Order: sequence, then C-alpha cells, then structure tokens
Amino acid sequence: MRRSRKVKILATLGPASSEEATIRKLFEAGADVFRINMSHADHDLMRSLVRRIRNVERELGRPIGILADLQGPKLRVGKFKDTKVSLTPGQTFTLDDQDVPGDNTRVFLPHPEILQSVEPGHRLLIDDGRLTLVAEAADGKSVRTRVVSGTGISDRKGVSLPDTTLGVSALTEKDRKDLDAVLQEEIDWVALSFIQRPEDLAEVRKIARGRVGLLSKIEKPQAVARLDEIIELSDALMVARGDLGVEMPLEAVPGIQKQITRAARRAGKPVVVATQMLESMITAPVPTRAEVSDVATAVFEGADAIMLSAESAAGQYPVEAVATMARIAEKVERDPTYPGIIYAQRSEPEATGADAISLAARQIAETLRLSAIITYTASGTTGLRAARERPQTPIITLSPIVETARRLSIVWGLHCVVTEDARDLDDMVDRACNIAFREGFAKPGDRVIITAGVPLRTPGATNMLRIAYIGTDGLTGI
Repeated sequence: MRRSRKVKILATLGPASSEEATIRKLFEAGADVFRINMSHADHDLMRSLVRRIRNVERELGRPIGILADLQGPKLRVGKFKDTKVSLTPGQTFTLDDQDVPGDNTRVFLPHPEILQSVEPGHRLLIDDGRLTLVAEAADGKSVRTRVVSGTGISDRKGVSLPDTTLGVSALTEKDRKDLDAVLQEEIDWVALSFIQRPEDLAEVRKIARGRVGLLSKIEKPQAVARLDEIIELSDALMVARGDLGVEMPLEAVPGIQKQITRAARRAGKPVVVATQMLESMITAPVPTRAEVSDVATAVFEGADAIMLSAESAAGQYPVEAVATMARIAEKVERDPTYPGIIYAQRSEPEATGADAISLAARQIAETLRLSAIITYTASGTTGLRAARERPQTPIITLSPIVETARRLSIVWGLHCVVTEDARDLDDMVDRACNIAFREGFAKPGDRVIITAGVPLRTPGATNMLRIAYIGTDGLTGI
C-alpha cells in the first residue's frame, strides 16, 4: 500500500472508530498512525484497540504506528453551593485551600502546587479562558485575584496558568499507571501533555528505557520559552494548538506553529501539527475552506504529520475526514510551488559523516532523477536523516526490526518495509532493488540509490552510498 503523499496522518480512535473494521477503513483511507487518548481510554480499552490495530497490520502487511497520549495534570476548581455563580469584572475573587463549596467570593482549589507557585500579576484562565483572573496577593494557602473578564464560573472548570511554572512533575499518578500499562503493549510512541521544562521528560525517559519514542506536546508558553532544550530531550514534537491557544493569544499561535515546526526540522525530529484541523467534519461531510487552508499550511510548512482528534474519534464522518485530509495533502504536494517552499526551509546538515551521506544521497537522487532513495536502518536514525533532507525522491526505509518500522511511520516521506537483515553487501543491494520493484517505486532499467552502514548491523554508522540498477527481471540489482 504505497501512499501518494509524504506527510503522514494521525487518526485518533474513539467511540466512532474503535471497531476493527473501521480501523481498517481508516488505514485504507490514509491513516498512518493511530492515537489512543488515555484521557478517555481505560487500560482494557487501550489493550483492545492495540490488539485490533495489530490485527489490521497483520492482515494488510504494512507497519502501523500507535501513539498513546497521556492525560497530564488536569487542574480544576472545586464545586459551588449552587453549581455556578455570577461574577463582575473588577470584583475580588479568591481561590483557597478550604474544601467547602464556593460562592461568588471564593472557591476551593484542590491543587496546593498552584497556591504555592502563583505570584502577584500572574493570570489564571478558567474554563478555556472564558474567565480571566489576575492574582493580586498570594500566601501559599490562597490567591486573591481580580476579575478581568468573564461573568461566571461553575463546578470543576479547568484552570490554565500561562505565567506560572509549577514546581511539580508533568506526570501525574494516573499517568504513571497508564504509562506502566502502555509499556506492556505493542505501542510505539507516548505523548506527554503539558510539558513545561526539559526536566519533565526525565522521569518518563527513565521509566520507558527506550521502549517507546517520547513525543512532547508543546501547549504551554513555558515550553515554548525552552523549546530548544525540550527538542533535544524529545524524540518528536507536537504543536498542540488547543491548549496553546488558551494559554497564549490566539493570534500568536500561527507564528509559534512555524517556530516549532522549523526548529524540529532543523533538529531532525518528527513534528506533528494537531487540533481542530477539520473540526467541522465532526458533524459535516465536508470541511470549511478555512480548514482546508489550515491543513495545507501545515503541509507546505513541511510538518511530518497532521492529526485528527474528535473528527475521527467521535465524529459522524471519521473515514471521510481521513480521506479528505489525505486528498488535501496530496494536492498540496503536487502544487508547483511546493518543492521551492520545502527547499527554502532546508537547514544545513550536522557536521557528521552520516548527515553528509544523507545530504549527498538527496542531491544525487534529485540530480540523476533516480527512482528512490533506499535506507537500511536498525535504530531508525538513518531514516530520520534521510527525511530531514525532505527530498523530492521517494524514500524507502528497510529495517529488520518491526518496532523501528512502526515508529518511523510517523516520519515525513518514509515508506517503511520490514525485511530480513542482509547477509552481506551484495545481498543488501539485491534486497533493496527487489523491494523497490515489488513496492511499485521502480521498474526494470530504473536506478536507485542505497545508503547503509558498513560493516552491516553497526548502529548509527551510515557511511556508504551505492547506485544500483533494477534488473530486467525486476528483482536483481546490477
């Protein structure tokens, strides 16, 4: 199943898409990676979804990636005597540690870390910013605020803190239990929510011990401020525009999206653009023109992947949403302006032999109009380097390790194939030519370029380029 686009599609599974038959339809429509949202999935459901995805994978013979998205800390106010209260801009309103029902002067905040961290002048955004408070005084047990905008608040509404760095881990007790369960299954990526600082990744990395890739969701201004450090410790990034648009001015989000996307590309780390990409397709069979432009912008920007949330999880048209996203991406990548935009955003390679080999492979493939760039990889690093170059030439990534192929399914342009390890250099070339022919990338007489590490099976030692012809039988490299 060869995709006719290079950007990848993540589809979130949920009530509208949890059956195995629907998962297969989503994959056939264009989904490359499936997201399981641990905010809504218990461990039994998570295991069932993994089993169904792997059944589809075996049936179709293509590696499929799975991402488990941890909930992260959910900060909420307590309850009110009458469920909700009215407030007036300019009035005083207090959040405190007293576990009793609130009124229009105060409410319980069951998060001592907030009470201890908020300082005068910090903003507290309630209910996705519908109510804005500014702290005037704080003593560790209560925060006295002034109402800036908004006229009401009700039970258990969420709290966002754009100006405050909390001195607690981004990993909650629920997240730890979910992570332990996830690591027992055939899951490839774990997404970490509400990352504030590089240290938030340390605990998860220590627990995971390399068994999954770590994807940091950038949705807080504190994370944007330390983006380079977070990228260095992450395996992938997500532009989580929903919460980012609550904690930062909406008009700032498009620029931040470009900043994150370009920084991740420079570092050679996969980057996903997410949230409300085709939101209207939750209830409508076609998207708005603005949504089409939004998806197209992410593709033009060179994002590795674009994501559907409620559209595929709970919408009325999950398969149609995936198919629509795939058609938009295909059309953008065929646009005559697309190669020039992608080329202009390329960054200089790192000063390593492996990066130089990847750059040379792209230049040779484009100059000689070769049919494919074929990379052998065990760890996935060679595939990431090839994708970082954003070549016009298709990339085939071969790996003897199914987990590597699954993990790379989120990466721009990589057509991943699981194959037996090559016995020697000649077998490697024959195998590469065979697969390029079999997968529909080349025909007899075409040429391909192969990159690998010699000696074989040496991790991270990409040091070889080889141009090979597809033989007249379509199978033998000459």
